[in-house]
Amino acid sequence: MAPPGSNRSIALVTGANRGIGLALCRRLRDSGRDVIAVCRRSSRGLDDLGVRVELGVDVTSDDAVAALARRLGGVALAELVSNAGLLHDDSLDSLYLDDVREQIEVNALAPLRLVKALRPNLGKGSKIALMTSRMGSIGDNSSGGTYGYRMSKAALNMAGTSLAHDLRPSGIAVAIIHPGFVRTDMTENTGNLDPDESARLVVERLDALTLDSSGTFWHANGQTLPW
Repeated sequence: MAPPGSNRSIALVTGANRGIGLALCRRLRDSGRDVIAVCRRSSRGLDDLGVRVELGVDVTSDDAVAALARRLGGVALAELVSNAGLLHDDSLDSLYLDDVREQIEVNALAPLRLVKALRPNLGKGSKIALMTSRMGSIGDNSSGGTYGYRMSKAALNMAGTSLAHDLRPSGIAVAIIHPGFVRTDMTENTGNLDPDESARLVVERLDALTLDSSGTFWHANGQTLPW
């Protein structure tokens, strides 16, 4: 972490131990930020980055997130990236409502819980990035299925829109970002984009974010997506 008096900005990333989260930590570190990597368990890749790692944080737990907020008391965050996510690939014929509930808890409620808990760490000029999916777009849904994931990401998009309105008077901007179809464990490496390239594009969107563009639903490539 930066020493007292340093002008380096601090970025916090959840789901930081692998995939897009790990790539984002690397990209943000290499661009001059101090990074706080939040996850339940670390990984060799994360340990090798040399950033501050906050372990044992289950973002679905009120107690765990509250404990994280206490440890970060007085830390001014320039950027908060809510990246932790969960995908269960389901169909109408293989639908388990407990899986739907779990995805809503991880993908929609956990980011809101995180922002609420870390609100004191955010000030004028801070930025929030919510990692969503174009699968949460109602207008873009042309194939059906994947009920829990689609529903949870649509709910996250709505939360992000409300946060953009509510935080605007405090000078805090919110980006709602689809990172692309990324080759990760979540997608069983079937995507068409490497995590490092996705992270590069996401950080570009974060850098370009202003209060004027707050609340926009973006593809990482800069395309505005339909709700």
